[in-house]
Amino acid sequence: MDNLILIGMPSSGKTTAGRLAAELLSMRFLDTDELIAKTGGAALCDLIDALGTDGFLRLEERVCMGLDVHRCVIATGGSVVYSDGAMRRLKALGPAVYLKTRFETVKRRIPDFAARGVVMRGEISSLDGLYSERTPLYERYADMTIDCDGQTAAETANRIAAFAKENL
Repeated sequence: MDNLILIGMPSSGKTTAGRLAAELLSMRFLDTDELIAKTGGAALCDLIDALGTDGFLRLEERVCMGLDVHRCVIATGGSVVYSDGAMRRLKALGPAVYLKTRFETVKRRIPDFAARGVVMRGEISSLDGLYSERTPLYERYADMTIDCDGQTAAETANRIAAFAKENL
């Protein structure tokens, strides 16, 4: 286990702070959303539209289950926690760090979450419903939680790096 897995809501800083943390740790950086878009040949919002929620989640699961990386900070898509199989695979690669943000912060950072390419399952149709559904999943899979509210990306990256130095 020489990787670090970042989980959390869209806009929590997984990509931004993850890139900075990877630099601090002299590790590579991988964003699974970028890998999914490359694999699917389209932007995430277009893939969700074309494949539907279930099809997109299957693609995300397949991409994450196929990861074989070393010394890498991995920023995951916010919906990865819907797949127990994908999370088991990711956690076999390294500990999961939950970048926690308050609902108000997510709402401010994502004024139009539908245009961003956010997966909404079942009856969930609002950002507050999505937040309520996903938060317990992030908490369940987290080996460490970092409260990101009021922190810069650099401060979050430093906390991620400190955790990695103690646990990898």
